[in-house]
Amino acid sequence: MGIVDTITSKLGGQSQASDGKAGSILSGVMEMFSARESGGLQELISSFQQRGLGDVVSSWVGRGENKPISPDQVREGLGNDRVRDLAAKAGVSEDETARHLSSHLPDFVDKMTPDGQVPQGGWMEKGMEFLKGKFSG
Repeated sequence: MGIVDTITSKLGGQSQASDGKAGSILSGVMEMFSARESGGLQELISSFQQRGLGDVVSSWVGRGENKPISPDQVREGLGNDRVRDLAAKAGVSEDETARHLSSHLPDFVDKMTPDGQVPQGGWMEKGMEFLKGKFSG
């Protein structure tokens, strides 16, 4: 079973088709984090900071409690184009995409920054470790 299959089988309470779409959203997030040429994780964090959500995203990077984020704040922080692109890749609505990201993005960023700092490399590996741990039996 591949990582996306593992993720989608563990999301719980959703239809099999919906599970596949949620896994596609998370897979798209992995692509965002691993895109070093576009700034990867640091660019994502900067996007939130520049749009007035620095305190929220900083809580995910820091060692304290992660502040929650609403689907509307996800849209604001990532930008509508990125949310639209992720939704199109996953074959789901933008609302569903923002909802899934609001649930998973805080923990995802938190686990990718275990020392309270953005790592210089290994984003994909850290992300895969997090996803395997979160969604495996």
